[in-house]
Amino acid sequence: MGMYAIVDILGKQYKVQENQQIFVDRMDLEKGKFIDFENIYLLDDTEKISVGTPTVKDAIVTAEVLGHQKGDKVIVFKKKRRKGYAVKNGHRQNYTQLLIKKIKTKFTEPPKETAKIPFSKSTKVATN
Repeated sequence: MGMYAIVDILGKQYKVQENQQIFVDRMDLEKGKFIDFENIYLLDDTEKISVGTPTVKDAIVTAEVLGHQKGDKVIVFKKKRRKGYAVKNGHRQNYTQLLIKKIKTKFTEPPKETAKIPFSKSTKVATN
């Protein structure tokens, strides 16, 4: 497995690799446009793994918009038994298809500090 990243796109997290096609919620972009995502939570290079606090600095994921389409139909059926109430609705979600072009990093020097989780023996765990 090559380089991959966990990226935040419109409030949802996706695991992406270069030359991968993904479907995300509809974005108001034209076909053929490029977009950069800077909210990267984890970056796995073949040499090291970088976990952001909360995001990885100096890392960008570039994607190209391939088009827009609708997903499969979702049926919503509500019923209350013995009441004569039944409602059937449906909808199709709009999606944007993206092609991940490049995962760029600018690591020039190793991070100066690592995140440490404070834990002491005096920490009590509640048991019920």
